[in-house]
Amino acid sequence: MQYNNKGIENGLQVALYERMLKPRLIEEKMLILLRQGKISKWFSGMGQEAISVGVVSALTDEEYVLPMHRNLGVFTTRNVPLNRLFAQWRGKASGFTKGRDRSFHFGTQEYKIVGMISHLGPQLGVADGIALADVLKKQQRVTAVFTGEGGTSEGDFHEALNIAAVWDLPVLFCIENNGYGLSTPTNEQYKCKNLADKGIGYGMEAYTIEGNNILEVYTKVDALCKSMRKNPRPVLLEFQTFRMRGHEEASGTKYVPDNLMEKWAEKDPIDNYEKFLLAEKILTEVEIKDTKVRIEGEISENLKIAFDESEIDFDLSKELNDVYKKFDYQEFKHGSIIKNIRLVDAISQGLRQSMERHENLVLMGQDIADYGGVFKITEGFLEDFGKSRVRNTPICESAIISAGVGLSINGMKAVVEMQFADFISTGFNPVVNYLAKSHYRWGEKADVVIRMPCGGGVAAGPFHSQTNEAWFTKTPGLKVVYPAFPYDAKGLLTTAINDPNPVLFFEHKALYRSIYQDVPLDYYTLPLGKASLLMEGSAVTVVTYGAGVHWALDTLRNNPLIQADLLDLRTLMPLDMDAIYVSVKKTGKLIILQEDSLFGGIASDISALVSENCFEHLDAPIKRVASLETPIPFAKNLEEHYLPKKRFESALRDIMAY
Repeated sequence: MQYNNKGIENGLQVALYERMLKPRLIEEKMLILLRQGKISKWFSGMGQEAISVGVVSALTDEEYVLPMHRNLGVFTTRNVPLNRLFAQWRGKASGFTKGRDRSFHFGTQEYKIVGMISHLGPQLGVADGIALADVLKKQQRVTAVFTGEGGTSEGDFHEALNIAAVWDLPVLFCIENNGYGLSTPTNEQYKCKNLADKGIGYGMEAYTIEGNNILEVYTKVDALCKSMRKNPRPVLLEFQTFRMRGHEEASGTKYVPDNLMEKWAEKDPIDNYEKFLLAEKILTEVEIKDTKVRIEGEISENLKIAFDESEIDFDLSKELNDVYKKFDYQEFKHGSIIKNIRLVDAISQGLRQSMERHENLVLMGQDIADYGGVFKITEGFLEDFGKSRVRNTPICESAIISAGVGLSINGMKAVVEMQFADFISTGFNPVVNYLAKSHYRWGEKADVVIRMPCGGGVAAGPFHSQTNEAWFTKTPGLKVVYPAFPYDAKGLLTTAINDPNPVLFFEHKALYRSIYQDVPLDYYTLPLGKASLLMEGSAVTVVTYGAGVHWALDTLRNNPLIQADLLDLRTLMPLDMDAIYVSVKKTGKLIILQEDSLFGGIASDISALVSENCFEHLDAPIKRVASLETPIPFAKNLEEHYLPKKRFESALRDIMAY
C-alpha cells in the first residue's frame, strides 16, 4: 500500500493510527466476550477502520455523521465514553437507549451522531434533512452518511441522492464496498463497474477511493469537506475495502474464497500503516507497544464500569412515558373576528399562521410551491415565505419523510404533504420505524407533521380514496388527527405543528370544499385527545370521526326521535376514551361509525375497550359500521354501496330496537 503523507503533520499521522487502533482493540475484546456469552451479537468492522476514522477526522465536531454497524471508529473518534458504549451493548441503563435497542442503533446529540436502524435506507434521507437545515441556517457544514454496497440497491438510496443533487445539499454519501451483502457477492448486486458510477446519473461528483489507506481517505475527504462547506453540493464516495469477518459473527465466512481472504489480509489498514510509520521513523516499536497497553487499559477499566452496573429495572411508567416526547400544550385563544370559510381554507390559514409563528418551519411536498398543491392549500405561500421554506419535492415519499426527520434532528420543524394519503405507502418505513420510534429509542424528537388528504365520495378509485388511519393508530409513537370541521381543523393543525412528536394529520377531500363554518381569523390552538360532543341524548352513543360525523348528523336529523350522544373523536391517537365511557355509562348503547373498512379499524379497538371497561353498563351489543371489505371502487354506484352511510341508518335503528 502506497502512502503519501505530504502536508500532514506528524502529530496527526500518529493520531490517525491511534484512532484506528482503538476500535480494533475493542473489537478483539468484544469477540472474546461474545464467545464467553457476555454480549449477544457483534457486527465486525475489522479491516474497515480507515474509512470511519478518516471520514470523521475530516469533519468538525459540529457536523453530523450517520454511521452503520461496522463504524465503531466513528464513535471512538468522536470520543464517545467507552463505558457508555459498553453499557449500550450490554443493555444497561447508562447506554444510549436505556436497554431498548442494541448495537449501534442509537444516536446522540452530544456527539452529533445519528445511528442506523435495521431498515438501512432511511438514514440517507435523514442526512439530506440535516444538511438542508444547515443550508437554511447558513451554517457551512457537511453531513456524512454511511451505507454498504448492499444498501445502494434500496430505493431510499436513489431517492436520497436525487434530493441531495436537486437541492445542492452538502451531504457526503459514503459507500463501504466490502465485497458482500451478508453472503451475496457484489457481482450479484449491481452491474456497473464501480458504485461511484451511480452518482453520475444524479449529476453529482463521485469518486472511488482505496478504503484501507488511511492517508488517502483522510486527505481526500478533508479536501472535499473544505470545498463542500464553501460550495454546498453532494458528493458520492465509494470506499473499496473488505469485510474480514462474517456479516455478524454467527454467519461466518465459509462462502468467501480463501485466496480473496488472503489478498485482503495483506491490505490490513492498521498493519500496513503501522509499518509505514515505523519506516518513516514517526513512531517507534516502544511507542506502539505503550499505545496498545494504554488503550487496552482504558478498555478494561471501562468494561468493568459497564459490567459492574446493575441490570436494568423495568419501570412501566418510564416505558410508557418515553414513547412520546413530553409536550406541554399551550392554549392560544382566538379573538372575536370570524369568517365563514371552507375546511380547505381553514387548513390553509392554520398552515400559513404556523409558518409566520415558526420561522424554522419548512413545508415539503409535490407541487406545493408555484402550483400551490393539487388542492391549492399552499397557494400564495411561495411568494410569502420563499422557495427555501416552501419546497417542491421529487416524487419520493420515503426520502422526503426521512428528510423531515433530519430537519427535526437539526433543530427545525417539518410539514410534509402527501399529495394523497394513499401515497404514504411508498414512505411507510420511515413513518413507522423512524418517526415513531426515535424518542422511545434514544430520546430524540421527530417534529414532523404529515398532511394526509384522504377519503372517498369523490369517485377517485382505489389509489386516491383510501382512509388509512388504522395503518398508524396501530403504531406506538405516532399521533393521529382527523378533524371533521373547519374550526377543529385549523386549531388542531396549529397544535400538531407545535407538538414535537410525529403527527399524521388526515384531511378528508370530500369535506374540503363542501363543509363551511365560522372560523376565527387569528391564530389559535385546540388540544389533541379531546373528543367533541356535538349532540346530546340519553338513548344511544354514536362515535365517529371525519366524514362519518356528517353522515351521522344527517342520519340523526332524519330520525329526530332518536336521542343520541354524538361524539366526534377529532383525534384518534391520543384517543379520548374517557368521553366515550362517560357517554356509554349514560346511554347504555354504543354504535361506532368509520369510513375505513371494518376489520382492524379504530372501531374494533373502541368496541373492545368499552366491552372491557363498561360491560355492566351495556344494554345491547356494540355495533360497528364501516365500509365494505374491498378496495374502494371508482364508479359512483359502486362507491356509494362501498361506503357505510346508508348501512349506518339501518344499524342505528337495529340497536335502538334491541
